[in-house]
Amino acid sequence: MKQSFAIVTLGCKTNQFESAAMTEKLLAAGYLQVDFAAGADLVLVNTCTVTANTDAQSRKLIRRAQRTNPQARIVVTGCYAQVDAQSLAELPGVSLVLGNEEKNELLEQLLTMDDQPKIVVGDIRQKGSAVALAVVSEAQRSRAFLQIQNGCDAFCSYCIIPYARGRSRSVEPGAILEQVDALVAAGHQELVLTGIHIGQYGKDFCHPLSLLDLIKRVEPRLQGARLRLGSLEPTELPEELREHIAGSAQICAHYHIPLQAGTDRVLMAMNRNYTTSFFAELLQDLRSRQPQAGIGIDLIVGFPGETDAEFEETYRFVESLPVSYLHVFPYSRRPGTPAASLPGQISGDVARLRAAKMRQLGEEKQRRFAGDFVDLSLEVIAEAGGKAGKMRAVADNYLSVQLPADDELIGKRKRARVTGYSRQGLEGKLV
Repeated sequence: MKQSFAIVTLGCKTNQFESAAMTEKLLAAGYLQVDFAAGADLVLVNTCTVTANTDAQSRKLIRRAQRTNPQARIVVTGCYAQVDAQSLAELPGVSLVLGNEEKNELLEQLLTMDDQPKIVVGDIRQKGSAVALAVVSEAQRSRAFLQIQNGCDAFCSYCIIPYARGRSRSVEPGAILEQVDALVAAGHQELVLTGIHIGQYGKDFCHPLSLLDLIKRVEPRLQGARLRLGSLEPTELPEELREHIAGSAQICAHYHIPLQAGTDRVLMAMNRNYTTSFFAELLQDLRSRQPQAGIGIDLIVGFPGETDAEFEETYRFVESLPVSYLHVFPYSRRPGTPAASLPGQISGDVARLRAAKMRQLGEEKQRRFAGDFVDLSLEVIAEAGGKAGKMRAVADNYLSVQLPADDELIGKRKRARVTGYSRQGLEGKLV
């Protein structure tokens, strides 16, 4: 009888990609994948540690897995495991704690587990190269993530990720192109280039490359599939890259760009090396080049020392930007980061109120942007899942369109006419 496994993932698209890669390894080794609630023999929790809340979620999932099946072997990996392995190893039911780099060794480490919790977490800051985790297929055929880079050298004052992911390391172009070929051959209609800091791609090579260099190598191999770029720092969208994206029929008209704060003083305290005027000019340029592009931004509210007046200034600044959606996070104090020791720590209640107000603005922005597409047609790719006879389809500008459910459409590129807008989002039908 096959051993069963379940995997649950918190955090970023890089974690999602790495979970898909580990899933493939386990399936190839003969394991049977089941739902997390089924009480699997082996449970993998791929953690995030961006906020204290994600740490708490990880611990909750571990305890839930242990309650569901007290005999389960629980493996904890991801960024929380990387920075605080010992505390996770002490939780009931945890058999193995794997660092981010050691995810590649999952199968080998499973063979060496015994009755005592085991920690396999290396010094990730000493790693000098990125290893490509091969993913040939994913459960949802609509899109596939392709990890091109790992790590970060930015050291924003609030962020623990450079310690959890190590320094910026790029995957060799040849390994990336092999994965592109495999994913296209498997029928994926959209590939997402992902990483922790993809704008730094290729800068660590002996003969440096740029993200644009990589894109130009990938495009001829797409065979009609479209390419989506992951999050890009505002300082890593040079004009030649913007020009190429705007002129490409294969690259999705979608940008996700972290802003984080809307005042220059707070940006400086965050160690973000740009100004609000630079950011505003960048977004206006993107909008002028691609009027229908989706533009999302990240924001942190309640950063230490952020006054009521500065929050209002950030609110007005974001209100003025041509963005289509917001990701808003209350500041979370992370031990070991410079911001954790700054004076003027904001109470959680105040940060949550500010986040709620900013999210409301984000919803208004999204409604206005989406509403402009009623009666227009969009190229979409339908995804599995959905409720009440509907299925979600994603346009190249990242708008979601609800279509009548039809399993034959999953993973296929179609044109859909947007017929209206409701509380659930855009409604449409195939052209």
